[in-house]
Amino acid sequence: MARAAGNSRLAVTIDLHAPGRHVGDVMLKWSDNANPLGHYPIPIISLKGGSGPTLLVLGGAHGDEFEGPAAIMRLAATLSHHDLAGQLILMPALNAPALGVSSRVSPLDGVNLNRAFPGDADGGPTSALAHYIESVLMPRCDAVIDLHSGGKASWFAPCALATRTADTQLSAQNDALACAFGLPLIWVLGENNDDRSVNAAAERAGVPMIAAELGGGGGVDPDVTDLAERGLRQCMQHLDMIPGDLPSHTTPHRVTLAASQDTLFAPSDGLFDRKFSAGQHVKANQTAGTLHFPLEPARTAQQLTFPRSGFVLAHCTRGIVARGEMLALVVQSLPKGQ
Repeated sequence: MARAAGNSRLAVTIDLHAPGRHVGDVMLKWSDNANPLGHYPIPIISLKGGSGPTLLVLGGAHGDEFEGPAAIMRLAATLSHHDLAGQLILMPALNAPALGVSSRVSPLDGVNLNRAFPGDADGGPTSALAHYIESVLMPRCDAVIDLHSGGKASWFAPCALATRTADTQLSAQNDALACAFGLPLIWVLGENNDDRSVNAAAERAGVPMIAAELGGGGGVDPDVTDLAERGLRQCMQHLDMIPGDLPSHTTPHRVTLAASQDTLFAPSDGLFDRKFSAGQHVKANQTAGTLHFPLEPARTAQQLTFPRSGFVLAHCTRGIVARGEMLALVVQSLPKGQ
C-alpha cells in the first residue's frame, strides 16, 4: 500500500507512480458510530502511459451532481493507458459519502467539500480530504479539471470556469484549458471567487485548472453529459495526452460575477413561479416571477424583478423556496478580449 506524501493522514491503496491501469481507493480514515475501525473509501483510477503531463479529473465533490461522475466513468471505460501520453488520475466520486446518499454536503460532518479548502490534515473528514487533494495530489499534477452541476437545487447554463489570477501566465493557461473544453460560455472567476474552492486550491498550488458547471436538477442529462465527456477529451488533446486535432470554436462568451447584489434572492418563504431561464439576458426591473403563498392563501402574491441587467447563469429548480435562497445567479458579460 502506497502512503500519501506530506503530513496527510489519508493513504491510497494503489501506486500512483506505476505505469498501467490501476483502480483503488483513497482511504479516508474517520472513526464514527457507523464505521468505528475502518475507513471511508474514495475511489481513484490511474491510467499511466508514456511520458507526458499528469491530469487530475474530479467529479462528485457535491454528492447530488451526477453529469460529471457519469462523464468520468465513460472516460475510464473507453481510454487505454497504451494510447495515453502521460497520466490520467480520475476521481469520479470525490465526496463518496455524499454521492452515496445524493447529498450536497458530506453526511459524515455536514460540510461542503468545495468550501473546505485548503483543509487540515488533522481536521474533520471533509477538511482532511480537502487537505489531501490540495497538498498531496495537486502538486504532482500539470492540470486539474473539476466537474460540477447545479445539483438538486439549481440548473446552470453549461460553462467552464477559469480563475483570473495575479500570475498572468497561470491565468492564460486556465483560459486556454477552458477554451479547449469547448463550451460557448466561460465564467471568469475573479475577486468574488470563494477562496475555499477547488479553483482557489489550484491557484495556491500554481496548477492550471478549470471547473465546469453542467446543467443540474439532480439527474443525468444525456446531452449535457455528452458535452462533459467531449470537453474532457478535448482538454486531453490540448495537453497532447491523446491524438487528435481540436475542433474550431467560436469565441466564447465570457462572464463574471461582478457583485453579489446582482443575484436575485428569495425575500421570503414561498412558491416561486419563475418567468425566465438560465442562459437569458435580462434587464433591471424586468419581471423574474411571482412568489405565491399557497399555505397562506389570503396573503397577496409578491412580484419579483431583477435588481440589475445581466446574464442569468443559473436558476433555482425548487418550487418551494426559503428566504435568502438563490433564485437567479446574474453575472455580467466581459468585453471581448478580456
